[in-house]
Order: sequence, then C-alpha cells, then structure tokens
Amino acid sequence: MAERFDLIVLGGGPGGYVAAIRAAQLKMAVALVEREHLGGICLNWGCIPTKALLRAAEIHHLLHHLDAFGFAADNIRFDFAKVIARSRAVAGQLSAGVKHLLRKNKVRVFDGHGRLAGPGKLVVAKEGRAVAELAAPHIILASGARARVLPGIEPDGRLIWSYKEAMLPPGLPKSLIVLGSGAIGAEFASFYRNMGAEVTLIEVMDRILPVEDAEISAFVQKAFVKQGMQVLTGARVQGVRRGTDSLTAVVETGEGVREITAERLISAVGIVGNVEDIGLEGTAVRVEKTHILTDAYGRTGEAGVYAIGDVAGPPWLAHKASHEGIICVEAIAGLDPHPLDTANIPGCTYCRPQVASVGLTEAAARARGHEVRVGRFPFIGNGKAIALGEPEGMVKTVFDARTGELLGAHMVGPEVTEMIQGYAIARTLESTEAELMHTVFPHPTVSETMHEAVLDAFGRVIHI
Repeated sequence: MAERFDLIVLGGGPGGYVAAIRAAQLKMAVALVEREHLGGICLNWGCIPTKALLRAAEIHHLLHHLDAFGFAADNIRFDFAKVIARSRAVAGQLSAGVKHLLRKNKVRVFDGHGRLAGPGKLVVAKEGRAVAELAAPHIILASGARARVLPGIEPDGRLIWSYKEAMLPPGLPKSLIVLGSGAIGAEFASFYRNMGAEVTLIEVMDRILPVEDAEISAFVQKAFVKQGMQVLTGARVQGVRRGTDSLTAVVETGEGVREITAERLISAVGIVGNVEDIGLEGTAVRVEKTHILTDAYGRTGEAGVYAIGDVAGPPWLAHKASHEGIICVEAIAGLDPHPLDTANIPGCTYCRPQVASVGLTEAAARARGHEVRVGRFPFIGNGKAIALGEPEGMVKTVFDARTGELLGAHMVGPEVTEMIQGYAIARTLESTEAELMHTVFPHPTVSETMHEAVLDAFGRVIHI
C-alpha cells in the first residue's frame, strides 16, 4: 500500500526543500524525495561552497596588498587543501541545517530516486530497488539541472573538469582554461586567477557575462585583464587534444585559429534540465529544450503535477527556485499568491569585481521602445569605497524618461551583491525616480552610489 500525503516534492534543492517547509507550515502532510544531498546542487556544489572559495581568494588578494593599508607581512602562503576543505565544511554545515529544518517541520524525507508512477503516485528507488510507494493529490517536480556537455569536451574528472571537479581539485593548477563566461565561468576564472593560476577565459559571444549590461561586461573584462587574465571573446573551441598531464584547446577566433595549452580546462557552458527518468512519459507534461513548461503558479499540463526551479526554466537561480516553491505551494493551498515576475529577480556574480543587476539592460530597454534616462556613478566618487581601498566600480540606472519607472539597475564593485536588493525592492514596489530621490541613504556607505546614480539620470548628481 502506498503511503499517502497531501504533497510530494521531488528534489531537495533550494526550490524543493523550501516548498516542502512552506507546505508543512500550511498544515500539509509532506514527503520530500531526494536522491543525493539535501540542499541540492546550490548548497552542496554551487552557490555556497563557491562563495567560500571566493572568500579565500579575496583574502589572498588582500594579503598581497597590505602595504596600501600600512601593513607588512613576509612569507605569505596558503594551504590549498585547507582552502578546499573549508569550502566543503561550509557546505556540509548548511546541508545538515536543511536536514534539521525538514525534521523540525515534520517533513518526511525519502532517500532515493523518485519517479512518477501514474496519477498522484510516485515510486522511490534506491540502487535499482523500489524502497517506497507514495501517493498524493499534488506532486511538485523540483529535480533541478546539470551541466551542459559539449561533444569532444566531455569532463573526464582529470584534465577536463565540471563544476564538481573544479571545487575538489587535488591541487592548484599552474594554468587553466575556463570555457564559458557566465556566472559560473566568471567565478571560477576569478577564483583560480586570484589564487595564482594562469587563466584563459573563452567566450563564444562577443563579450563576457553576456546577460549583463554591455558597460558592466566591459568593466569586468578590463578588470580581469588587469589582473593578468587572458580573455578571448567571439571565440569557439573547435576541439581539445589531451596529453599526459595537460591539454591543448584549438580555438577559432576572429583573428584566426590558435592553440592554447593548459594543465586543466573547466567547462561552464550552461545547464540542461533533469527531465529524464522521472516518469514524464505518458503524461501531459510538456518539455521544451530540456525544461518543463509551467504557468505562473508552477502548474504543468498534467493535473496535480507542478514544476519549479531550474527544471522549469530560466533564470537558473536559487532564489528564483525558492520563491517559485512558495508561490506554487500557496496556490495549491488556495491562498492566491502573487505570480512571480522574473524581471524583478536580481542576478549576482561573485567574481572580483562583483556584479549585480535587476531589470532591463539599457540596450534591452531601448529595444522595447522605451525612451530612457541613464544615470551612472563611479565608486571613486564615494568616500566609503575609497576608505575601504575599493574605489573601482560603478552603478548604472536605467529609467523610462516619460514615466520615471526604474527599468533596470546594474552594479559592479565591492559587495554590490549585498546592495542590489535595494533596487529589487524599488522595482517590486513600482517606485519611480521620485521615491528613490526622496529616500535618505546613510553616510558614509557604499550604498550612496545607488542614490547618486539615480540623481545622475535626472541631472541632479552631487558628487561628480
């Protein structure tokens, strides 16, 4: 006999476990099925452990620039194994925390691979053997996504790495090629370069961080080059020759074909949804480009089946997945939640310098027919940034010239990932330039650059 629940959640990542906890808060009997690690890719192999690595790289950079603050130190060194071990410990601590939260909220966790087995049913298998049969009127698919693999450049765990191998290296490679300059590629390139590796970053598009505003992309590329990174844009890897302990990438660029040799290559060229072997065959669930199609509340074409997070399409962000999970559960409970507006979801990249944005780029705003007013403010005009020794950065705002609507905001510099939520709140509240101008920002803070960028868009900037 199948165990009965009000809700079954397939996948324990940031979408799935949050959905399960919210459902439990709403007095539902909830089952959560997870085949690997509670917290999913984000907590165990993505968002959290990479930030621990990047923090180490920031410290390494600071220790080699102590003279600017009046300090001196000799024989500065690091234990790379301990750097990696700390990253894994941070992930482990938080995974244990998720387990505690689920237990606290009385969510039943089933260890194994879940698969739909007919209307309202799901079978859990472990090592090829069925271990549980579950039934519920509502099933949320939160199976996540995995790294995209390019033919001929398949990760082998030795010379070519996926994100997992890149976070568990046996040692610091002397040279490294990073293929793909989205958030994952940019962060790994930044980490390894700041730890001392020679890094070549290759991007097929005409600029790195191609989803960001063009000015921000150009700023980051200039910073990367200044740090000693080689950056190739408009470049395509034709193939890879693997050697004993190194590889050579054959790269087609606008200037011809060239060969680049390095000890390791990290492939970071996007993701594909985990839609295989979860029982979608014979259902009305529609899949397009490896992602499940849903409505604004996570409902699929199959009654009682929902999808959230990375498997439900872009933007592929943990905070988007969590919010989708809450909306989906509240809709199931009849609470009439507000649909998610993906245009108000901030994106963050934690390289050095950090990048954060929300809303439309300037080019996208113009393409949609907006007459825009654009404001910019450099960190060199901000007292707190100068005092921190971090004067390189900028804030850019894009407004509708007619209505004053904040269409987009784009930031690059120290801790901008902590500040972007201010603009995200403004967009959610449908604020105009008037409310932002009338807001009093504390002094001295780096956040004052946000105010000044708004003022600049309307000819009222003070400090430049």
